[in-house]
Amino acid sequence: MTHLAAAPSPSVRVHAPGKVNLSLRVGAVQDDGYHPLSTIFQAVALYEEVTATQVPEGAGVTITVDGPQADLVPVDGTNLAWRAAEALAARVGTAPDVALHLAKGVPVAGGMAGGSADAAATLVACDALWQTGLSREDLTSLAAELGSDVPFALLGHTAVGTGRGHLLTPAMTRGEFHWVFAAQAEGLSTPAVYGRFDELAGPGGSGAVDDPGLAEDTALMQALRAGDAHALGRALHNDLQAAALSLRPELERTIAVAHEAGALGAFVSGSGPTVAALARSRQHALAIAASWTAEGAADSVWCTSGPAHGARLLP
Repeated sequence: MTHLAAAPSPSVRVHAPGKVNLSLRVGAVQDDGYHPLSTIFQAVALYEEVTATQVPEGAGVTITVDGPQADLVPVDGTNLAWRAAEALAARVGTAPDVALHLAKGVPVAGGMAGGSADAAATLVACDALWQTGLSREDLTSLAAELGSDVPFALLGHTAVGTGRGHLLTPAMTRGEFHWVFAAQAEGLSTPAVYGRFDELAGPGGSGAVDDPGLAEDTALMQALRAGDAHALGRALHNDLQAAALSLRPELERTIAVAHEAGALGAFVSGSGPTVAALARSRQHALAIAASWTAEGAADSVWCTSGPAHGARLLP
């Protein structure tokens, strides 16, 4: 008697990029607990890859993880990818039955939105797996409900973010920019950084504007349009840097080492603790990475480039 092997369950693979905030301007905390933001995102070619596999009815969502710092990633309902699968299922009226495998390519809890990239990739993967046929606008709406950085992971490239960072306008850029990131084994809580930002701003947020805008980022936008890495390096900005450095003062040395190695700009990425340095070329990025390693200023270093595309189905 011939035994036929069971057909494999259908799977879909998607990857989505991490990001660096070229500029992050933060307003005073509002009554709803959120801070209004004006930010300029650039997606970088460090990707989270999500594989979504169909499972039997009633199995629910499961998550497995591999890659750097995989042991730091939750595999329950607190994971943003899990929440993305459930949100999509609820939107289209289907059961959230899917096995998600996350292959980490973005530093964990490093201010580079790796978890948001997982969520964006999961939305695209489950949409394809379940053949829900949602438009990109529908997926973007769901993404915004999940977190401020999730819509950008869908869009990718370079964009201006306002509101909580979730209202996006694509930005014109020319050429390629070379980045190197100094990641730390111990993450930094985003709520803790914003809390310290509020403390540093003083009572009533007196040190923070009510509604940050792009007026102070004209030079940065011009640098992007011209593809001028030197001008971009001079214009990089992060309102959260002082708060992150007050919580992790050792990062000041990481920034200093990058400058000593000739970085065009170096600063804390987002809420940290990852430090981003802009290099002249790929070879220069490798030299900055080597300096960080030699000085023990990073637990791991990542060289890449941007802008990179948003969440995309893989063959």
